[in-house]
Amino acid sequence: MLMFSLIIVVAALVFATAKLRLHPFLALLLAAFFMAIAGGLDPKEAINVINKGFGSTLGYIGIVIALGTIIGVILERTGAAIAMAEALIRLLSDRFPTLTMSLIGYIVSIPVFCDSGYVILNSLKNAMAKKTGISITAMSIALATGLFATHNFVPPTPGPIAAASNLGVADSLGLVILVGLFVAAVSAVVGWLWANRFAHADDHALLEPDPMTEVTGIEPPEAMLTARDRPSAWASFAPIIVPIGLICFGSIAALMTKGGDVGLFARGLIFLGQPVVALAIGLVFALGLIRGADKRAQFHRFTVDGVLLSAPIILITGAGGAFGAVLRATPIGDQIGGMLAGLGLGLFVPFLVASALKSAQGSSTVALVGASSLIAPLLGTLGLDSEMGRVLAVMAVGAGAMTVSHANDSYFWVVTEFSRLKVSTAYKVLTVGTLLQGIAAMITIYLLGLVFL
Repeated sequence: MLMFSLIIVVAALVFATAKLRLHPFLALLLAAFFMAIAGGLDPKEAINVINKGFGSTLGYIGIVIALGTIIGVILERTGAAIAMAEALIRLLSDRFPTLTMSLIGYIVSIPVFCDSGYVILNSLKNAMAKKTGISITAMSIALATGLFATHNFVPPTPGPIAAASNLGVADSLGLVILVGLFVAAVSAVVGWLWANRFAHADDHALLEPDPMTEVTGIEPPEAMLTARDRPSAWASFAPIIVPIGLICFGSIAALMTKGGDVGLFARGLIFLGQPVVALAIGLVFALGLIRGADKRAQFHRFTVDGVLLSAPIILITGAGGAFGAVLRATPIGDQIGGMLAGLGLGLFVPFLVASALKSAQGSSTVALVGASSLIAPLLGTLGLDSEMGRVLAVMAVGAGAMTVSHANDSYFWVVTEFSRLKVSTAYKVLTVGTLLQGIAAMITIYLLGLVFL
């Protein structure tokens, strides 16, 4: 009955956002409330769960979205985004721009959460699309799938680390990273190939109107700037590279000091590596891109525009988090996991359990943690109690945790809103893309199992 209710609610959510054009913020809140009632929560408890889910999601990503949007506005208005795109084209050529975006996402998401990485890299992606003539839709999917690949398979992202710990291979993290990099590469290539299907798509038919123009009433002026007026490539990349570097070092420091004494230097790196702190420092570097006599007035205007642009994204992301929290508060995850765990399909069991949890409640990290906990007692029965068996079980859980990203996933809404994808378009290109990624990754893991198990 609960599973049937979920199917009805998700179908109604898709119909309301894609066909009736109901704003996703309201649609997600209504879906969360109806699912809470269907799941047996009383109305007061349902509201509490929705509030906590909304707040906890924005507690992690809300300020990051706001700061990242302001940085993005500065990069676009000062011509820095175009300068970055030109530098990458000179370095890597413009023959395979979607591959470039996928590769950047693959590397960045090893230490950086995929949603934070997408926020940081959004302006670069848009500039690359404009400079190369490739559709924004294709570039968005290339970046999103590249980020999503390593996010689910490669430590030090918390989800894979937690899964490795639950499945007893925390002491073999190097092997998890090595295998994870290979599986993630296959998944990223599949995402890139899928993105290429939309390389010459008509963006006018697939995207919402440009919010920059809607908010300010003017076209972004970066295209009118000559090469001489634009900032240097190094200065342009700094607001992106510095935050990513800080998050990388912070993640490494946290991993190396886990369970031991944390010295002052490591504590400082961990602090600076927090996404909010790192983005704030990136904003300081972005200030150096503003030129002219009225820098203070320009910065104020850019900040106002960034806040206006980020507000709907923040609300929709929070509502997606609320929907996911409601699903986690119901027993649907345990019901699905328990049903699939008893099927006895070897490596496909952790994949199916994780994919069911992911599709039901939205969070890849929760799916990684929950599925690995459910599967841990079954490793012997499934023939996965060797070191490599446990590592491949971690990979199978990671593959399931990316299948699929849809309306209850905050990352779905980050990609959709920052890319200006219509909701109906996002289901077709992003949700299907993550499904293909997960299936391709699981086939790869199964083949590895035939060789090493």
